[in-house]
Amino acid sequence: MKSIRYLAWIPPVGSLLGPLLHNDVHPFILGMPFILGWISVWLLLTTPVMALVYLLDPANREPADDEAAT
Repeated sequence: MKSIRYLAWIPPVGSLLGPLLHNDVHPFILGMPFILGWISVWLLLTTPVMALVYLLDPANREPADDEAAT
């Protein structure tokens, strides 16, 4: 289950590697230069990835009734 935490590395790596690999104004993404569009897309993708990490993390599950009583 510790491999779930590696999912949290996807947004920073994706948002940092794109501009480094393709540092150019063209093509445009939604009318924005590539770098700004790439960072904006990763900003929007960060929320679902972090929600997935939160849902899959066993530390965020509610304890069973017998565990809560102790």
